[in-house]
Amino acid sequence: MLSFSEYPVRAASLVAGLGSTVVVAPHPDDEALGCGGLLALLRQAGQPVAAVLVSDGTMSHPNSVLFSAPARQAVRTAEFRHALTILGADAREPLLLNLPDGRVPASPTEPGFTESVAQLREFLEHHQTETVLVPWRRDPHPDHRATAQLVQATLAAMPHLPRRLEYVVWAWERAAPEDLPTAADAVQGFRLDIAAGLSQKQRAITAHRSQVAPGVFTDDSEGFLLSPEMLAHFAGPYEVYFEALES
Repeated sequence: MLSFSEYPVRAASLVAGLGSTVVVAPHPDDEALGCGGLLALLRQAGQPVAAVLVSDGTMSHPNSVLFSAPARQAVRTAEFRHALTILGADAREPLLLNLPDGRVPASPTEPGFTESVAQLREFLEHHQTETVLVPWRRDPHPDHRATAQLVQATLAAMPHLPRRLEYVVWAWERAAPEDLPTAADAVQGFRLDIAAGLSQKQRAITAHRSQVAPGVFTDDSEGFLLSPEMLAHFAGPYEVYFEALES
């Protein structure tokens, strides 16, 4: 199995060719973890950046009594906006799809899928999107995979196909061999040098205070927090992406 560390490195100058970019995040913090460095580099290069938040983010601490589900959503959405500000994407209002955390629809037969595709297409077209950042299609979390399906259905309906870069989040920790690219996927993996945007990325991750110790939703002892081991994957000067092979 090929290690991410064996992927070829692409220079930060790659961002100059990405143009108007939209990042699609399944949960608040995925934008910082998976591609915060790239987003920082885009803004340093003067490229416009907009963001989409797919889920409501309420299930990281479902047993909190002090924070109701709407309150948890409000906290996490505010953290998302703060992180975007740090990364330089604050000039554009994000699209909030407000789909249920843990139950993002993955097909047209599920409630909310078709409506979300329509909203996402309108958003991408409004921003004249040239590049879309989306979770790797088999990133091992159901909401990440469902988000990839939403984006795939959206792009299939667009007359002008944006460039698609797929980022990894949970693949660092949980990927089984079958979760990683195969020849049938027709993609190439690479590591992007994000050293010039790393400090912004780290600050953006920290902005998600509810997801890092000591946290915000402190009355749910079984709630989710990013572990030091998980965070270590996002502390280095590279981000991993997959992109379709040129035909």
